[in-house]
Amino acid sequence: MTDESILNKIKSPSDLKTLSTDEQYDLAGEIRDVIVKTVSENGGHLASNLGVVELTIAIHSVFDSPKDKIVWDVGHQSYTHKILTGRYEKLSTIRTENGLSGFPKRSESEHDAFDTGHSSTSVSAAFGIACAGDINGEKYYTVAVIGDGALSGGLALEAINNAGRSKEKLIVILNDNKMSISKNVGSMARYLTRLRIRPSYVNAKVKVKHKLGRLRVFGRQLAHMFSVTKNWLKVNLFGQQKTIFELFGFNYYGPLDGHDIDQLKSAMMAAKHSRRPVLLYVCTTKGRGYEYAEKNPKDYHGVSAFDVETGEPISSSTGYSDIFGETMCSFAKSDKSICAITAAMAMGTGLANFSKKYKNRFYDVGIAEEHAVTFACGLAAGNIIPVFAVYSTFLQRSYDQILHDAALQKLHIVLAIDRAGIVGEDGETHQGIFDAAFLNTIPGVTLYSPSSFAELREMLYTAVYSTPSVAAVRYPRGSELYLPDGYEYKGEDFSLVGDKDAKILVVTYGRIFSYACRAAESLSEQGKDVCILKLNKVIPLSEDMILAAKKYDKVFFFEEGIRHGGIGETFGLMLYQSGFSGSYKLTAIDNYVKQAKCAAALHYLKLDAEGIEDVIQKDCDKFFV
Repeated sequence: MTDESILNKIKSPSDLKTLSTDEQYDLAGEIRDVIVKTVSENGGHLASNLGVVELTIAIHSVFDSPKDKIVWDVGHQSYTHKILTGRYEKLSTIRTENGLSGFPKRSESEHDAFDTGHSSTSVSAAFGIACAGDINGEKYYTVAVIGDGALSGGLALEAINNAGRSKEKLIVILNDNKMSISKNVGSMARYLTRLRIRPSYVNAKVKVKHKLGRLRVFGRQLAHMFSVTKNWLKVNLFGQQKTIFELFGFNYYGPLDGHDIDQLKSAMMAAKHSRRPVLLYVCTTKGRGYEYAEKNPKDYHGVSAFDVETGEPISSSTGYSDIFGETMCSFAKSDKSICAITAAMAMGTGLANFSKKYKNRFYDVGIAEEHAVTFACGLAAGNIIPVFAVYSTFLQRSYDQILHDAALQKLHIVLAIDRAGIVGEDGETHQGIFDAAFLNTIPGVTLYSPSSFAELREMLYTAVYSTPSVAAVRYPRGSELYLPDGYEYKGEDFSLVGDKDAKILVVTYGRIFSYACRAAESLSEQGKDVCILKLNKVIPLSEDMILAAKKYDKVFFFEEGIRHGGIGETFGLMLYQSGFSGSYKLTAIDNYVKQAKCAAALHYLKLDAEGIEDVIQKDCDKFFV
């Protein structure tokens, strides 16, 4: 950007208010260039951010952040918001260690009213913030920006149902970047919208209702008659039925062109005059302004670094998600009872090909993980084998359904838990470090954890065909890592690798097994031998595993998951209850993990080869002498 650029002059949202509409459009172009460049280098969410540039400019032109509160649902579309709220100079650090988060963070800026990362939370949070303002005697507007996908989450609908009964200054902006929500969005509806959002119309309506309400005789009755008459004309003269949002109690303006700044600002000004919550229905184009993202928005939702000129990723390799998808297709080809379920993540979970080949056995339930699990239970009750592919961080939302609807009834569903463990740059809200711990609390759950593509195929087969009740397979983001020569998984619950006569045992599972093998080889080169116990079936732990570990003098457990309630704690308890008299040390995760490259995060957590070796060396210096 040159010194002449408009963007360099924007230090806070208040600077937007001095710009003409033409200048704001020029600013939108500059912002898009910056977002494309930044995401091409750092990775991140591209299409969703390019789609809301004008919408974000309009929001900050009309409302006064941070006094007015803006809540971004999911938050992966908040890059323009960050740019306009004093973080432009730091945008190059987004999604990097110690840099800006890819999502809103209250600790990062006073303009971020609420931390987000998961879907469908914005209306609940914004309604709470609005009510808090009333309690504290503060006057401000609260804005929730939610996408059409997030609206499919039950939490959003619960919040709309609750908020619609209030008189809070709550404005919900529904950003539809995919498809029309209702059938009555035609030319007449657009005409009525343009009429209703004209400032002169809004001001006149407010003044008339206010004056009627002040009349001592029949004032309230006349105001009510005014409103009833207006609504009657809408229905009977123009044929415009109430939207679902109006039935919930919201005033409704829309559809609005999400790239028409003047129209957006007029609608938002109109919404500020409302005496009850308002829903603005805004239509935007995902990926707008960058040809590749605009043509294929799904491919450019969450991306790694890419070449701006060609749109191609700088590096790519086969990952666990790809192998899962291929394996599912092979199962479905020979078994018509196999079904696949996803919560709006067909591409991310590797099911895109399955969705094309086996359309009648593929179910995308939208962003509704709770429904996905109970829906799977219904399929299982009908003698179908459902496999729900879901990111670890989003499976957290389905805890009650797994417990109450699946495990309690001993229904056979399969959970394919993608992105298990550290995921890197998406940060705290997306790290998959809790699944093993919360599944560990549910009786009847079986959890497998592969360390290679071959193990994923075999464990998935076991989960589908040989495991009762709830069967889960957890696997990390990315590709398979190093395995020692001669190692082979033979379907056993655990494997012993290395010098079985050593006095030191390392216990782990999943991809950490690879790092443990590297550490063991390094120690062996120094004349310090250890044995590795690799857990293949992580839940439940068997007595045979404990008996195998009991004979060692020192046991180290390394876990890419939360410590409290995790597998390492359970293993240690069972070990001591068996009469183990040696020492036991657990290295696991104690807190939320901030964004950083996966390798850097694992190194910090002492879960890579160097960290594992360091932990063992420090604890065993005297032991090795």
